[in-house]
Parts: sequence; structure tokens; C-alpha cells
Amino acid sequence: MYRKDSDGWLKHADFMLLDMICLQLSFILAYALRGMGIDLYSDVLYRNMAVFLCLADLVVIFTAGTMKSVLKRGHYKEFVATLKQSVIVGVLAIIYLFVIQEGQSFSRLILFTTVIIYLFFSYMGREIWKNSLHRKMKNGGDKKLLIVTSKAEAEKVVIDMQENNYARYSFAGVVVIDEDCTGQEICGVPVVAAKSSASMYVCQEWIDEVLMVIPEHLPYPEDLIEQLTETGVTVHLNLSKITNKTGKRQFVEKVGNYTVLTTSLNYASFGQLFLKRLMDICGGLVGCIFTGIITLFVGPAIYIASPGPIFFSQERVGKNGKKFKMYKFRSMYMDAEERKAELMKENKLGDGKMFKMDFDPRVIGNKVLPDGTHKTGVGDFIRRTSLDEFPQFFNVLKGDMSIVGTRPPLISETNLYEPRHKARLAIKPGITGMWQVSGRSDITDFEEVVRLDKEYIENWDIGLDIKILLKTVMVVAKKDGSV
Repeated sequence: MYRKDSDGWLKHADFMLLDMICLQLSFILAYALRGMGIDLYSDVLYRNMAVFLCLADLVVIFTAGTMKSVLKRGHYKEFVATLKQSVIVGVLAIIYLFVIQEGQSFSRLILFTTVIIYLFFSYMGREIWKNSLHRKMKNGGDKKLLIVTSKAEAEKVVIDMQENNYARYSFAGVVVIDEDCTGQEICGVPVVAAKSSASMYVCQEWIDEVLMVIPEHLPYPEDLIEQLTETGVTVHLNLSKITNKTGKRQFVEKVGNYTVLTTSLNYASFGQLFLKRLMDICGGLVGCIFTGIITLFVGPAIYIASPGPIFFSQERVGKNGKKFKMYKFRSMYMDAEERKAELMKENKLGDGKMFKMDFDPRVIGNKVLPDGTHKTGVGDFIRRTSLDEFPQFFNVLKGDMSIVGTRPPLISETNLYEPRHKARLAIKPGITGMWQVSGRSDITDFEEVVRLDKEYIENWDIGLDIKILLKTVMVVAKKDGSV
């Protein structure tokens, strides 16, 4: 799922917050330099002024446009913009004191000193923060971008994106659609696939978004667009060639210097994703506390039944193919991975894209008795009660996973995916999700799993997450399989 970045005032929310912090620190320092201590908030007049200064700062930012092009401004222009901001805020503060008729009670020296210190703090803060962001731009952002273009346009597109990246992307590579240039480099960015192999490359690698810039004289590769959107990655199409994709979310935005039509399974605003992350952090903290308590009881039982590590980590595939280590309580014997190959013939899902058995002999304590009956142990217990999942709350806190999402597959499973299957990786993986509460262990059709995961992604909102969480609690309480 695509995070739609704000093109309004929220775009520079970090600079705005930094500005208000600098203003408050300046006010406190000016108050202290006047010999009045540091607790200015205990004085009603000065406390009200502190609140007014924050509001005035925001009003100036919105109306005077002092944050416009803040990342592109040089040192001199930044100083002029900061000076403009400081002077207007100071003037508004004077007007405020005149209106409330408290000018005689308020120290003019404190106000003047506040403006001077604010000018210095704000300018230095902006310059330091911009320098930090520019360094991050050079190292690439946290989203992987694949560029799809022609041989003639490739160099121009890569240079444009490198110069107008603003820390959003690191470059996964280039796909040249009109010539096989695989293995070559364009301005330091490798050509990773041709038109015919692009969809499989996206299917097997970590790709968050695709930017497609095609010159006027070439037709849009409709088949490739269809294959890429089928994988669930976000596709940005240069607006010089627009195609309408039914059943997908589309909107116009800027990517680098290009005005594009963005197509995605779904998108969420910064506010929506902030709420989801806040819910993950709160739930993750509570889950980690419970994990610590559970470890005191489950840990010794696991070690006694099968000497070895109590926790188990395994490399899984996360959002858009990004790999991470997922943690669980170890519920299987130490040689479980080696024995998996010989048990594949008993896989209920059959094709290797997922693995599920009715009775897995690799689970700690599981045995087939001479009379054919099954004996279970601690491994089966923690799986049936979903206790083995609790260490994943550490993954939630790290940001690799969410509480609600799609279950993260193994690398060996995603290697077998067709493009349409990768759509289930278009969102951050979760401890629980749509298909787990819609049948859990009873679902044996992988295509049904993909359908339910896509349904979740296409209809996602915070309300749906809460609904799934409540269903998860009910399903676990009834011990209906394992999440």
C-alpha cells in the first residue's frame, strides 16, 4: 500500500516543529537572561505569550510561505526567509500585547531578545536539519524505486531523479524497454532487467515503487503495466501518456521533476499511517511485556523438551519484498528446516508457495505412537494457543511488522510466486490478518489466501484493523487453529 505524501503544509512538518521548538527555547533563554529564572510558564502573562508565539509562528508559515522550497534554498536565501519569519512573529507579538493592553507589564527587552535569539536558533536549526536531509538524499531513502524507461531517456531520467530525490528513494535499478542493456550501468545505477523480465524481477526483489517515463514516440507497454500493477507495487506513470486502470486507486502527484499518474492497490495519508504506527507501538510495548512474562514459563518447557535456543529467528519477506528476521518461540526441533524437504509431499497446499500439515512431526513433542495415534507436547500447545507468536511484538516495535497485516512468507515460497501473488506483499506484514480470522488453519487454497490479503489491502483503514483484532481475540479464545 502506498503512503501518499502531503503536497501541502504537512510536507514540511519537521521544519515547522523544529521552528516552534527553537522559538520556545529562545523565549525561555531570553526570560532567563533577564534574571527572572527559567520557569516562565508559572507567570500567566508570559505563559499566554508562549502559546501565542507558537500560533503566530504557524500563521506566518501558512500565510507568508516561509517554508516554501526550504530544501532548495541556499544559505543566504535561508537567512532572509528566517529573518522575515522572526520579524513578522515579533511584530505580531507586539500587536498582541497592544490588543490585550498588557504592554506595560511585559518586558520589551525579553521580547526583543527572544526575536534575536530565535533568528539565530531557527537559522542554525534549519541549516543543520537540511544538511542532515541532504546527506540522507545522497545515501538514498528507505523506499526502493525501479525506473522503467527507454534507452534514449534513461540517463536523463536517472539524473533528474538523483537531483530531485529529497531522501525519498534509493534506486533499485533501471529497466530499459526498447533494448536489452541488462548488466550495464547508467550514471551509477544498474540496468537490472529488460521489458520481458521486468515483472519477474519485481516479483523476486524488494521494490516499493516503479517510475515509468516513456518518450512520446514509443507506445506505453500496456502488458508490462498490467503485470507490474498486478504485483501490488505502486506504479507512477508519466502524465504525457495516461491510461486509466479500473479497480485501482489513481491520483496525480510529483515524483522528482515528473508529474505522474500514480496507480496503487490502495493508499493512505500520513495521518492514517501515523495512527496505525502509534497503535503498533502501544500494542508492541504491551506485547513485549507479556512476552517477557510468558518466557519465564514457556522457556524452560521448550528447553527441557528440546535442548537449544528458546527463541527462533527466520528470514522472512516483508513489505514489497524487503527481507527481515522474524522472531518466534521455538516450537520445532532443531533439525526442522532440514526435514522440511522430505515432508513437502504431505503439504496441504501442495505447490510450495505455503506449507501446512495436519500433524507436523517436526513440532516439539509430536509423535506417532505404534497404534497410530498422535501424541503432542509443548510445541503443539504453544502453537495452538498462539503463544509462539508473541516474540513478533519485537518485530512490531522495530517496524518490520505491524500487529495487523498479511503473514510474511519465506524466501523459498516467494521464489515460486507469480506476479499476481506478490500483491499480498504490498503492505507491512502482520501478526494477524484477514485470512487468519476468516478460517485460519482451515484454508488450504493459496489463491484464496491471496484473495483475502488483497481484499484487506484494497479496503484497509484503521477501523478494519480494529475489527480484525477483535476477531483474532475471539478466534484464539476458541482455540480455532493457530494464527
